[in-house]
Amino acid sequence: MQEWKKNIRQVVPYVPGEQPKKANVIKLNTNENPYPPSPKVKEQCAKICAETEELRLYPDPTAGMLVEAIAKYKGLDSSQVFVGVGSDDVLAMAFLTFFNSEKPIFFPDITYSFYDVWADLFKIPYDKKPLDENFMIKKDDYYWKNGGVVFPNPNAPTGVLMPLDEIEDIISHNQDVIVIVDEAYVDFGGHSAQELLFKYENLLVVQTFSKSRSMAGMRIGYAMGSAELIKALNDVKYSFNSYTMNRTSILLGTASIEDDVYFKETVEKIVNTREWFKAEMKKLGFTFPDSKANFLFASHPKVPAKEIFEAAREKDIYVRYFDKPRINNYLRITIGTDEEMEKFLKFLTSFLKSQK
Repeated sequence: MQEWKKNIRQVVPYVPGEQPKKANVIKLNTNENPYPPSPKVKEQCAKICAETEELRLYPDPTAGMLVEAIAKYKGLDSSQVFVGVGSDDVLAMAFLTFFNSEKPIFFPDITYSFYDVWADLFKIPYDKKPLDENFMIKKDDYYWKNGGVVFPNPNAPTGVLMPLDEIEDIISHNQDVIVIVDEAYVDFGGHSAQELLFKYENLLVVQTFSKSRSMAGMRIGYAMGSAELIKALNDVKYSFNSYTMNRTSILLGTASIEDDVYFKETVEKIVNTREWFKAEMKKLGFTFPDSKANFLFASHPKVPAKEIFEAAREKDIYVRYFDKPRINNYLRITIGTDEEMEKFLKFLTSFLKSQK
C-alpha cells in the first residue's frame, strides 16, 4: 500500500433518503414539508432576483440579520443564537466543539443516524443506549459518567416525544458535560427544551427551518444556548469557514421568521393530516408509536416492511426503509398533503389485499 493511503481519514458516510429524479412522484421519504414556504419568502426571492448586484459581495459572516430575527422571535439575546447551514451543520459544529473528552458520549441506539457518523469522523468515543420495547429513551441510562449527551426530541425515526421533565432529569444528572437536544421536529407536537436554557448553562437546543418552515432547500439551522456556548461554536465556525451562511439564506430565513401566522397555519395542517392518517393506518392493521413529528414509524404484523417499501416504490411512492436491527420491519412515512396520503392509503389497501 502506498504510504499516503494510510493517512486518509475513512468513515462510513451518512446515507440520506433517496431523491428521485423523475417528476410526479409521491415523496414521503425525507420528512420535507409538503407546503411551500411563506409568501413573504417568495416576495423576498423576487427582490433578490431583481437586485443581484449584492451577490458579488461576501455575506455577513455573523448572519446578524437572521440571528437577530431568531433571537427576537424566541425571546433570547442575539448572543444566545448560532446559525449554520442546516441543523446538520450546527450539530456537526457542536460535536466538534463540545465533545472532546476521552469519555464516550451517549445517544440512543435507534435515533438520527448521523450521530455515529460524526462521532467516527471526529474520533469521538460513543456509547449507544438502547430504547425500551416502546421505543422510549430510558433516562436512567444517561446518569453514568460520559463525555456528553445528544438525542432528538421527538426522536427520529420513531417520532416518540420525551416529556420535558424527563429531559430536565437527564440534564440535571449531566451538568459537567454538554447536553444537546435536537429539536428538528418539535414544532409538530413537542414542547421545546428552550425554557430550560435559563436554568442550565450546559444545554444546547438545536432547531431547523427544513421541516416546519418548508425550507429544506435553503439549509438553515440554528442553536440556542448560553452566550458562552454560542461563542465557542462561533470560534470553531470562524476557524473552519467564516462565510458559512450565504446572503440568500440569510434574507429568506429572516422573511420566514417574520411570518408567524403562515408558519402556524402550515404546521396545523400537517398535524391534522397526521392524526387523520394515524386513524386510517390503524384500520389497515398497522401499529406505530404515537408520533409527535411530521412522520409515522409504522409496521404491519403480516406483511414485511421491505416488501411494502419496494412495492410502493414501483408505484412511484417513496417512503423510508431502514435495514437495521430492531427497526427492519418499520417504514418511516412522511406526512404529505391530504391528497398524497389518500393516494398512499389507496395503494396500501390494494397491496395488503393482494397479499392475502
